[in-house]
Amino acid sequence: MPGGGPGRRRVLPYLLVLPGVAWLVLFFGLPLVQLAAASLYDPTGSLSTGYVFAWAFGNYPDALATYWPHLARSFGYAGLALLLALALGCPLAYAIALRAGRWRNLLLVCVVAPMFTSFLVRTLAWKTILSDQGWLVGLLRDVHLLAPDGRLLATPFAVVLGLTYNFLPLLVLPLYASLERLDRRVLEAATDLYADPLRTFLTVTLPLAKPGLVAGVLLFFIPASGDYINAELLGSPNEYMVGNVIDSAFLVRLDHPQGAALSFLLMAAVLGLVVTLLRHTRGEGSPALDGGAR
Repeated sequence: MPGGGPGRRRVLPYLLVLPGVAWLVLFFGLPLVQLAAASLYDPTGSLSTGYVFAWAFGNYPDALATYWPHLARSFGYAGLALLLALALGCPLAYAIALRAGRWRNLLLVCVVAPMFTSFLVRTLAWKTILSDQGWLVGLLRDVHLLAPDGRLLATPFAVVLGLTYNFLPLLVLPLYASLERLDRRVLEAATDLYADPLRTFLTVTLPLAKPGLVAGVLLFFIPASGDYINAELLGSPNEYMVGNVIDSAFLVRLDHPQGAALSFLLMAAVLGLVVTLLRHTRGEGSPALDGGAR
C-alpha cells in the first residue's frame, strides 16, 4: 500500500459528502440566516426606503398576536387531513403490501401517478370537481345530502380534502415500505393464536410498521401545515392558513419582517411537534422487529 493510503481512505468519505454539504449551506443555510435577519428588521421600514437591522424581537409577539388564528387553523386543517389520510392510507398500504399479489406494481403506480402532475394542476382539478356547478354538488343536492343552496367549494371541507389528496402518497409510500418488509410468519403466528384480522392488524402489524408510519406522518404533516395553495384555490379568506399570510406579507404587503417572523414561528411550532412525536416513538418498533425476526 503506497504511503498515505490509509489517510486518503479516511478523508474520502468527507470528500464524497462535501458537495451535498455545500449545497445545503448555499441553498438552505444561508437563506435561513437571511430569513432570520429579516425577521429582526425594524418594522417601521419598507422595501422602497430600505429595512434596517435593529434586533426587533418584538416582531415575533406582534406577528403571533395578530395571526395566531391562522397558525391554529393551519395545524387544525393539517391535523384533520392527517386523520383522514390515515383512515385512507393505512388500509391502502396494507392491501398493496400484503394482499395485492400480482397487482402490487399497478397499485403503486396508481398511488404515485398523481404526483407526476403539477401540484397546482391537481388542486385546480379539485376546484372544478367541487364547484357549485359541478357534478358532485349536483349529485349531493339531488340525494338531499346538501341543501339546495349548499356548497363544497370555499369551505373548510374543501381545504382539508385538498390537503389529504395532494399529500396522501407521502404517507402511503413509507408505510408500504415498512409493511412490505414484515415477516409473514409473525402474522401467521398471530392467526394461529386465534387473533382475528382486526386484532392482528392493531397489535402486531401496526406496531411492527411503526417506523414507516412515523415517517409517513411527518412527511404528510410538515408540508400540509405550511401549505397555502389549497386554502387559496379551494377555500376563501375565512379558510386562509398561515402560509397564505406569509405569502401575502412577502409578495403583496411587502412586510418582510412580519413574513419572516411568521415563517420562523411556523418552523418552530412544526419542529416542536416533530421532536415531541419522535421522543414518544423513539426506540418503539425496533424490539418488536427484532423479536419478530427471531
